[in-house]
Amino acid sequence: MTAAAVVVGLTACSSPMHAGAAAVVGNERISTSELSADTRAYLAALKQNQLDEQALGVPATQVVLQRLVNVSISRQLMARYNVRVSETEIDAALKDPGQFESPQINLLANGVSPNDARDYGRVMVGLSKLQQQFGGESGQQKLSQEFASIKPVFNPRYGALNPQRSQQNPALFLDTGRFGKQTSDQAQQQQPQG
Repeated sequence: MTAAAVVVGLTACSSPMHAGAAAVVGNERISTSELSADTRAYLAALKQNQLDEQALGVPATQVVLQRLVNVSISRQLMARYNVRVSETEIDAALKDPGQFESPQINLLANGVSPNDARDYGRVMVGLSKLQQQFGGESGQQKLSQEFASIKPVFNPRYGALNPQRSQQNPALFLDTGRFGKQTSDQAQQQQPQG
């Protein structure tokens, strides 16, 4: 599993929400206005590359919010462990097409608009360095634990992180209803089938 897979797979909730925040991540606040601006930039980048939001399978706001949270957690871990990333390392990371035909499509697949590419590249390189610092492949579990130690709290307007995404329920976030409680349909969907 790569450091990027850790970023996508781990996030949870546990601290109070701040007014005007889309999420609070450790000691960082992601404002609803930041989320809106980033989502607009992301949608514009999708359109510029002749890609449609429908192809994401989930609303762009969810993709962008998840990325903002993951970048925030990664940045805080890099600070905690004094991990530094050079501009040259960021440049190299941003040239990687990943599993796609181009680096730009790779970034868009991860919810990253061109405006946010350097920040995203910095944390991806930083997480890779952190995994090496923790022992390479064997450090994956430690990296996962450290990532999970910073627990984001999402504004109920966006719901709660969906811990069991599936083809039937691909959403990144579940609607928690007016007071942050899962709806009965969602609670039933998450019950193990026996």
